[in-house]
Amino acid sequence: MISLLQDVPIFAGLETAALELLLSHSAQQEYERDAVVVREGEPGHVMFIIAEGAAQVCKHFGQPDEVELIVLGPADFFGEMCILEPMSRSATVRAIEPLKLCALPARAFHQLYKAMPAQHSILLLNIARDLSRRLRRMDEVFAARH
Repeated sequence: MISLLQDVPIFAGLETAALELLLSHSAQQEYERDAVVVREGEPGHVMFIIAEGAAQVCKHFGQPDEVELIVLGPADFFGEMCILEPMSRSATVRAIEPLKLCALPARAFHQLYKAMPAQHSILLLNIARDLSRRLRRMDEVFAARH
C-alpha cells in the first residue's frame, strides 16, 4: 500500500514513516460493480484511495437531474473534504467497476498531526492544491456551458 500512496499526488513529499503511520489506521475495502461507496448528504469521516477499479462521482444520484462530476480510477481519491471539514458528503460515489479501496479515517490524519506536524502540513498543502485544481476545472466546465 505504500507504493499506492506514493502514486497519489496529495501524498507527494511525505516521508515513508508518515505514510506508514497513515496506513496503520487504514482498512482495505472492496465493492462490487454498481455498489454505492458513499452517499451525498450522509456524514463522513473517511477518505478513500482507489487501488483498483473505477468509480463515478455524481450529484443527485438516482434522480432525474443526476449529474456525473467525474470518473475516478487507480491512484485517484475521494472523500478528502470530510478530512478537512466535518460536514456531510457532497456527492455520491458509485463503483462502475469492481473497486479495491484504501480507506483512511480522519483519526489517521489527527495522529499524523500529533506525531509529525511538519508532514501533516505538507499533506494539508497538497490537499489544498488539489482542491484548487478541481475548483478551477469545474469553473472551466461551468463557464463553457454558459
